[in-house]
Amino acid sequence: MNRIKVLDKEFDIFIKQEDIENAIHALAKRIDEDMKGRNPLFLVMLNGAFMFAAELFKSLEMDSDISFVKYSTYSGMSSTGRVNQLIGLSSKVEGRDIVIVEDIIDSGYTMKCLIEDLKNRNAGNIKIATMLFKPKAFKYDYNIDYVALEIGNEFILGYGLDYNEYGRSYKDIYIIVE
Repeated sequence: MNRIKVLDKEFDIFIKQEDIENAIHALAKRIDEDMKGRNPLFLVMLNGAFMFAAELFKSLEMDSDISFVKYSTYSGMSSTGRVNQLIGLSSKVEGRDIVIVEDIIDSGYTMKCLIEDLKNRNAGNIKIATMLFKPKAFKYDYNIDYVALEIGNEFILGYGLDYNEYGRSYKDIYIIVE
């Protein structure tokens, strides 16, 4: 499908599944090399990062733990400017190496809040892995260690990303048609 309709918006194909997964596999190799001999806790941001995390985990060759958190900042196509913690940390993070797994980083506000929370809990080394990064929208100075793909400021959905909770199940990533 080259064009889809989700709710009241139309989207065109933007990044094909094969290209997404090739980028994730390359990212997994980098993480394997960097984390060799360690046992990091992968902290997956729900809901959007579930497909990215699944593909990443299939590609990793290390032993590690996984846990999930859920923060919300979006309503429709824009950020609310507030972070709501819907599912909090359930794993002990004190002294642990953490790799935060996120679907997309645009302004970086949600990630900033999670990093502060982890630091307050005395987490060890904190790394960030994101499937997609919007460098032109990014507003903070923390390091994003692992980026599978960089994109512009377009609104996208698919491969876990949504528009008002719809469209996550598409295997490709689609861009909004203005």
